[in-house]
Amino acid sequence: MLGLKQADLAKQAGISKTALVNIESGSSDPRASTLKSIQHALEAAGVEFTNGAQPGVRLKGPGGTIAAEELNASNDE
Repeated sequence: MLGLKQADLAKQAGISKTALVNIESGSSDPRASTLKSIQHALEAAGVEFTNGAQPGVRLKGPGGTIAAEELNASNDE
């Protein structure tokens, strides 16, 4: 979707690549704070989490805008 390498995502999230690989493979039970760090790194790269209203994630539209009805505390900068 983004062409982001695991090493780059891990660095942006502040975790090791090994930790990211283990999370992706399901072989670790990460803390909520670790998952939130990964989420923030993905959001910074342009991914929008839809919270079940539509497919799980999508790329933000042109200019990274978010419709007013989709604003919430986690995406209202």
